[in-house]
Amino acid sequence: MVKDWQELTRLTQGKTIVVERVRLVENDVAIQGSFELPSLARLSAEDQVFIAAFVKCHGSIKEMERIFGISYPTVKNRLDRISQQLNFILLSPLSSTEETLDELKRGDITAEEAIERLSQ
Repeated sequence: MVKDWQELTRLTQGKTIVVERVRLVENDVAIQGSFELPSLARLSAEDQVFIAAFVKCHGSIKEMERIFGISYPTVKNRLDRISQQLNFILLSPLSSTEETLDELKRGDITAEEAIERLSQ
């Protein structure tokens, strides 16, 4: 399947494509309509490989430098360029109380530190 996806990417050359039919292989059900590809699927094959590697190495820029043989600024610039192509869902930020409780749960702060923060 990877070869097929790379071929599709090469053929479309970054142009917008719309999927009109999807077939679920396991139960042979087809869904017809007009579906936009998710933003990750619209990235070039090279950018998809880069993002997959970034996720696989848990976001370690140092590891990305090693894998791709590139510098820290090059990794950062490429991530910045790719991130501009992605649609992000903005989440409402946690309240300070929720953030403090999350930090306590993760063990990032002590119970005393949490009590002090919450009493302010």
